[in-house]
Amino acid sequence: MNKRTIAIVRRLNQEGDPGSLSDLAKEFGVSERTIRNDIHSINEILDENGYNELTFGSHGKIERRPDFALASSLFTEEDFYNYKLSKSERKKVAAALIVNATGFVTLADLADQLFVSRATVISDLDDIKAYITKHGMTVDSHPNKGLRVLGKESDKRQFLLHVIMPDIGTLKENMLSRYISVQAGDRVVIQKIVEEQEHTYRSHLTDVSFQRLIMYLGIMVNRNMQGEYMEVREEKEFHHYRMAQDILKYVSQYCHIRTTEDEVRYLSEFLTNCRYMKTDNYAGDIVQIQMFTRLFIEKLSDILGVNLNQDYDFFENLSNHFNSVFSAEPAVYPKNESIDNALEENSAVMNAVYELKDLLTDYAGRELTEDELKYIGIHICAALERQKQKEVSFHVILACHAGIGTSQLLLTKLKEHFNFQIVDIISAHEAEKLQEGAADFIISTVDLKNCKLDYVVVSPMLNDEDYIRVGSKIDALRSSRNLPSRISTEKSSPKELMEKISPILYEVAPEEAHELEKRIRKEVSHFFSEPYEETDLFAPTLHHLLPPSHIQLDVECSDWKDAVRKSAENLVERGYVEERYIDAMITNIEENGPYIVLSKGFAVPHEGVEKGSIKAGMNLIRLKHPVNFGDEDLDPVWFVCTLSAVDHKTHLKAFFNLVNLLRQDEFKDKLMKAATPEEAASIIEKYEYSLDE
Repeated sequence: MNKRTIAIVRRLNQEGDPGSLSDLAKEFGVSERTIRNDIHSINEILDENGYNELTFGSHGKIERRPDFALASSLFTEEDFYNYKLSKSERKKVAAALIVNATGFVTLADLADQLFVSRATVISDLDDIKAYITKHGMTVDSHPNKGLRVLGKESDKRQFLLHVIMPDIGTLKENMLSRYISVQAGDRVVIQKIVEEQEHTYRSHLTDVSFQRLIMYLGIMVNRNMQGEYMEVREEKEFHHYRMAQDILKYVSQYCHIRTTEDEVRYLSEFLTNCRYMKTDNYAGDIVQIQMFTRLFIEKLSDILGVNLNQDYDFFENLSNHFNSVFSAEPAVYPKNESIDNALEENSAVMNAVYELKDLLTDYAGRELTEDELKYIGIHICAALERQKQKEVSFHVILACHAGIGTSQLLLTKLKEHFNFQIVDIISAHEAEKLQEGAADFIISTVDLKNCKLDYVVVSPMLNDEDYIRVGSKIDALRSSRNLPSRISTEKSSPKELMEKISPILYEVAPEEAHELEKRIRKEVSHFFSEPYEETDLFAPTLHHLLPPSHIQLDVECSDWKDAVRKSAENLVERGYVEERYIDAMITNIEENGPYIVLSKGFAVPHEGVEKGSIKAGMNLIRLKHPVNFGDEDLDPVWFVCTLSAVDHKTHLKAFFNLVNLLRQDEFKDKLMKAATPEEAASIIEKYEYSLDE
C-alpha cells in the first residue's frame, strides 16, 4: 500500500461512476498495469477484513460493492506510519527498489517510497550499497541520474526473492514485502499451473519450496514485463528440465510474456534445488492415460458426429490435461467468465461431456467436479474451432503494443492454427487510422479505441480461450457478411519448412538428427525473422521409430507373456530399455488387464521410465500364431509392439499415428501380408504419410 493507493480509495469512494482502469491511469499519470496492481493490493486488504473485493467489468470498468464505503476506514494515511521500518529494514527495502529498477533511481524517489526524508536516505546510502555488493552486484552512482545496479539477472532475482521471502518456519508474510512491488501476474493462475505440473510430473514440493517457487515466478513475470530476461546460461542436464519447460509454457501463455531457453534452463536449475515431499522421475501411467484419451475422443466423435480422431493438437492437449485431472485431489480452478460464456454457446459440447461422465469417473476413480468437466469442454471447443477454420482464408491485420517480437510470436501461433492471410502488422495506436475494408478484422493484444474495423483481443501466446474468441469473431463475421472464400496455398513459415526438412534428417542421419535439427531450425527462424523456440523440435513419427531393424516377422510365442518378452528383446539389446522393463510390463498387464490391446489383433505393452526405460523407441513383432491377452472383443493378437516412453511427449506423434492407422483395416491387412521387415517398414511409412493427405 502507498499514498497513491489511498488516493485511489478516496477517488473510488466518491459518488458517481467510479470509472475504468484507463481513467485512473490518466488521472494518476501511471500505467493501467500499475493501477491494476494497486487495486490488487486494495483487494487483499478488503479480503483480509471480510469485505467484498473490487472487480472489473467490460473494457476495464471498475465495479464496487455497497460495503466499499464502510471499508474506506481501513485505508488511512496514518497506517503508513503505524509500522516504522528500522534502519536495517529500510536498507533492505531501498536495496530491493534499486535492484528491481530497469534504470536509475534517484534519492528523492527512494525517500518518497520509504516515507522518509532525503537526508535519511543519504545517511543510509553506504549501508544500502554494501548490502547490494554483499549479494554479488555493484552499484553505479551518477550525480545527475541517481543509482542503478549492475550484475547478472539471476543474482538480481535471487536478491529480490531473499528480501520478500516469508518466514521459513511459519510462512507468515514478510513485512518488508508490503513496501515493495516486485511481482506480477495472477498469483492464483500461477499457483494452479504449478499444482498441475506437480501432478503431471509426480513431483510434489514441500510448502516452503512451493511458496518460494510461486514468488520466484511472480518476480520473473515482473522482470520479463519490464524487458529484463535471464542471462545466457550454460547448457546442462537438469532432472526437472521438462517440468520447467511446461511451467514456463503456461505461465507465458496466461501472464502474456515471452520466455526464452535461458529462462527454462534457470528454472530447471531452480526446481532441482527445491525440496520435494515425494518425487517420481516420470508419470508411469502416461501412456495408459494417452490410451484412455484415444478412447474418449473416439466416443466423443461418435456423439458429436464430428471426426476429431485426427486432430493431433487436440489429442496432445487433452491427454496432458487428463494427466493433471486424474490425480488424488481435484484441482482448484479460478473463476473464468469467458470459459462459461464459450460453453453456453456450445451446449452440445457439455452435453457430450456429461454423456461421457461415467467413463471419466470410472477411470479417475472419483467424481469429477463441474469445473474439471468445463475445462475438458474448453479443449473440445478449441478442437471444433480448428475444424471450422480450414474453410476460408480471412484477411487479418495484427496489432500489438509490445514491439515486433510480440507481433512475430503471435504471427507464429496464428499460422499454426488458422488459415489467415496476414495483410499487415501495426502498432496498436495506428489502428484508428485504418479505413474500412483494409482487412476482414484485426487481431490485437490490447483494446483498440476509435477503430473502424472489427477486432478481437487475444494474448500473445494464443491460448485455448483466445482461440475460441477468434473463432467466435469469425463465426459472427461469416454470418453477418458475404465474405469471399480465399483459400491460401502460401507456405512460408519456419514450421512448415522444418516439417519438410526434419523427416529427412531422421531418415538419413538418425543418431545426429536431433542436434542437426536444432541448428537448422535456429537458422531457418532467423532467416524468416521469427522467434526461435527450441521446445518446438520435431517429434519422431511412427516410421522413424519402426525402421526394418525394429521389426521381426513370424515370431513363435507360447502365450501373451512370451509375446511381450520377445517384442522387447530387441530394445534391450539396443539399449532402449533395461531387462527389468520386461517384467514390469508383464506385471502391469496382470494388475491392470489387457487395456494395452488397442485394436483387434494389435497390442502395445509399455511401462514407465522408473521401471527401466532409457530411450524413446518401439519394436514390433508379428506372431507366427496368435495369442490371447484376455480381451474377448479384440483377441486373438497377431501384432505386439513394445513402446519405450521417456516422457509424456517424445513418443506422442508416433503413438497418435499408430492409433489412427489401426483404424484402417487395409493397413493391418497389408502388414499381415508383408514378406520382410523392409516391406513392413515401407507399408508403415506409406500409410503414415497418407494420414496427412
